[in-house]
This record gives sequence, C-alpha cells and structure tokens, in this order.
Amino acid sequence: MDAKKRIRELMDERGWTEYRLAKESGLSSSTISNMFNRNNAPTLSTLEDICKAFGITLVQFFAEGDAVCALTEEQKSLFAKWSTLSDDQKKVLLDLMNTM
Repeated sequence: MDAKKRIRELMDERGWTEYRLAKESGLSSSTISNMFNRNNAPTLSTLEDICKAFGITLVQFFAEGDAVCALTEEQKSLFAKWSTLSDDQKKVLLDLMNTM
C-alpha cells in the first residue's frame, strides 16, 4: 500500500489541506510538506499521529476494501449512540455531518 496515497485519499474525503492535517495531527507543516513534496516516507509515529487526527486506527488505515477491522473506543461509542436514534434523527445528523 502507498501510505502517502492513502493519506491523500483521507484528506480529500474530509476536504483537508496539508496545513489542516498538520494542525489536526500536531505535526509540523514541514513534516507534512516533506512527506508529499520530497517523497519522504512517513514514519510509524507520524502515521500514528495522522491516524489519530483522522479518528482511525492504524489497522483501519491499512485495511483494504471491505476488510473487517477493529473500531476505536470513540467509534464504538458513536455507533452505540447511533443505534438509539430514530430514522429522522439519523437523517438530520447525516445532513449536518455532510455540511461539515
């Protein structure tokens, strides 16, 4: 797997710039810039920080297709709350999330 390509996909899904990724991950802008512009491969610790920013685990980062992977505690909590919502509440929440 091309880690930089996967990071770019996750950024595009969220509409994030390199600057936003740096802010959300706590990494320097130069670290993010060098990763993309100087073809530097991200280290494991850099990937961990990036995954935290995206709210995913390393397993989820590297999962391909419909592979089953473990959820973070935050994701488990979100799904537990989701299941208690009515269909109308789910629609409203999805509409809100799509505007972000």
